[in-house]
Formats: sequence, C-alpha cells, structure tokens
Amino acid sequence: MVNNTSVSLVTPVMATYSRFPVTLVKGKGSYVWDDQENQFLDFTSGIATCNLGHVPDPVKEKLEEQLQNLWHCSNLYNIPNQAQLAALLTANSCGDQVFFCNSGAEANEAAIKLARRYANKIKGNSSSEVVTFQQSFHGRTLATLTATGQEKIQQGFAPLMPGFSYLPFNDEEALDQLITLKPAAVLLELVQGEGGVIPANQEWVTKLAQICKENEILLMVDEIQTGIGRTGTLFAYEQYSIEPDVISIAKGLGSGFPIGAIIAKEEAAKGFEPGSHGSTFGGNPLATAAGLATVTHIMESNLLEDVKETVNYLDQQLLQLKEKHSFINEIRGKGLLKGLVVEINALEIVQKAIANHLLILTAGPNVVRILPPLTVTKAEIDEFTVALEETFQSIEKGV
Repeated sequence: MVNNTSVSLVTPVMATYSRFPVTLVKGKGSYVWDDQENQFLDFTSGIATCNLGHVPDPVKEKLEEQLQNLWHCSNLYNIPNQAQLAALLTANSCGDQVFFCNSGAEANEAAIKLARRYANKIKGNSSSEVVTFQQSFHGRTLATLTATGQEKIQQGFAPLMPGFSYLPFNDEEALDQLITLKPAAVLLELVQGEGGVIPANQEWVTKLAQICKENEILLMVDEIQTGIGRTGTLFAYEQYSIEPDVISIAKGLGSGFPIGAIIAKEEAAKGFEPGSHGSTFGGNPLATAAGLATVTHIMESNLLEDVKETVNYLDQQLLQLKEKHSFINEIRGKGLLKGLVVEINALEIVQKAIANHLLILTAGPNVVRILPPLTVTKAEIDEFTVALEETFQSIEKGV
C-alpha cells in the first residue's frame, strides 16, 4: 500500500485545489516518486505538460547550460533563445510572428487582446465580440474564465467581462449565427480537454473556418492542451486541414518549465505594436531555453512518427478494457489525449488508481482522462493497463 502519512492537513497554501494525498518529490520519464519513495506511473504528464516525460535529458542539458549564463533580462533587449524558438515555431506552423508569455491563460488572454485590438485599430470594426463554445475551457483569468463556456468555472466571479458569447460545440447549424454576429474572432479547442475530451467534428471545423474566412473573422485555436505533439502532430489543427489566424500554446512547450505563447499570421499580428502588450517574465532566457530544447528534440527526432504506433497500441489496450467492463461507454480523444466515458464516478477511479501506483485524471464527473508522455513505451502501457484493470476490479468488488 502507498504510505503518505507525512502529508499535513494544515497548510498556509490557499485552498484552491482539491489535492490527492500524494507528495511528489522526484520524476524521470514516465514515473514519479513521492516523499515515501513510492513509485507511480504518471499518465497525467502534469496535465499534458511533460510531453517528453519528466526531466528529459535534452531539456535538462540546455537548462543547466543556460543557468550558468543568464536567467532573466527585460524584453527591452534581444534574447537569442527567444528569437530562435520563435523561428522554430513559425517554421513549423502556419503562423508568422510569436508573442511569449508564461502560461496558457496568459496566451489566451493575449489572443483575446490581439483580436480586439486588430478589430478596433486595424479593421475599424465596431464589434470586438469573441465567440467561444459551450463546455470549453480557456483559463482562470477574468477574461479567460469568461471565455470559458462552463458556468461552474464562472460562479462567484460576477460581473464577468463583456464581449463574449457562446455557441454549442459541434453544431453546424449554430455556426450560421456567426454570419449575423460578425464577431472580431472565434476561439475554440479542437479537442475540449477539461470539457470532457471531446474532439471537434471535421465537417463542423471546415464550415467554421469557411465562415470565418468569408466574413473576415479571426479564427483562433486554443492548443494549450493539444499542442506540441499531444495529438500526434505538432499542432492539432494540422489534422483538420485549416490554417488558424492565431494559435495559443503553453503546457508541453517547456517540458514543465512555465512558458506560453501565441503564434499569429502576419496580418493578425498587426494588432500589436510596441507598448500595446507585454510580459516581464515572458520569453526570458531560461523559459525559452526549455522551449527551444523541447521543440527541437520533437522536430529533429522520430518522436511524432513513433507516437502514431504508440497511439494504436494504447487504443487496442483501451478497447480490450472496454470489452471487459460494461460501465465504460465510450473511448474518445485524439493521439495521447484520451477520455474514457464511464457510468460510474470518474473521481473514484482516479482515487483508487493511486493505490495501484497509477496517476490519471478526470475531465468532468464521468470521464477519466489519460495523458501519458509522448515518450511512453509499450511496456509502460502494459503496466498502465494492468494497474487500471486492478482498479476496475476493486471498484466492481466494492473494495
């Protein structure tokens, strides 16, 4: 059994998280260890953040090198790592310019600000409305929680920011409202992660992109959770044959080191000019060293090709589990972002999995979210399958 008796029930840290009774102190690859030296198979990847596994050597080496030179300087000066990372991201996306920040919420905040300023200053539009979708999740700042299409995230924070409206996700007929609304921008996730691991339908995305193009509406894709290889391509939008005007990224970009960014096409990027937006820590030498090492490794290795085979193997194992357990209704998602839709309490599954030395997540009350690192091996997937099977059996037996 897992021993976590050292976890204190009294803490000066604000109670903004319902924490599991595990204190993690070390990680490597697909594994983490707690303060009692218990080893866990981590199929959360820090919520789609440690895409190369914990403490990946290529990133560790670059960070150690940068630590000897310069940690931080103002964005009033040129930062070589930042310029190189921006060049790498634009060379491997449909975008032309990059703004760096510290997190996914800040990236989406920057995207919203860019859309409004582009509409007002460049296009001279009277509307600065941003349309998002029901069950979406875009962050915890006041603007991004307003953009989030979930009332539970917004409760207690009224008055919310004006200038947002919501349409149903994957509803083609509802998209016709965009022609009347003519908002400044549309912001969407191609896989709704926190909203239940729900992928967008291809036909719906195609129609949405067409309406945006014909009506000069900026198409902004939130790739905070899906980006940097999580769905099997560097960005999820590549699988939908569209070209967003703005892409927001974070999580996997720095292998766990705090960094976020928006990548914008040249026309959309005109919305920003010196003094219109900024960040003290965004894109500093340490953060961009981590980002540069992460993306370089992904693009120069065979990792994304390997992920395709890994995804197929994981899908096979999940299908076998579904066949054995009737309470699993559906398997959905893309790449290594998977959701098991279950008839029982998903949180109970996550909590009981800890006793079997497996870390997984929820995505709502009836969805178990599975997020292994891109570097996960077939042997580790087998280990995951055994641990999850043991968890299911304990629940069925009422243990």
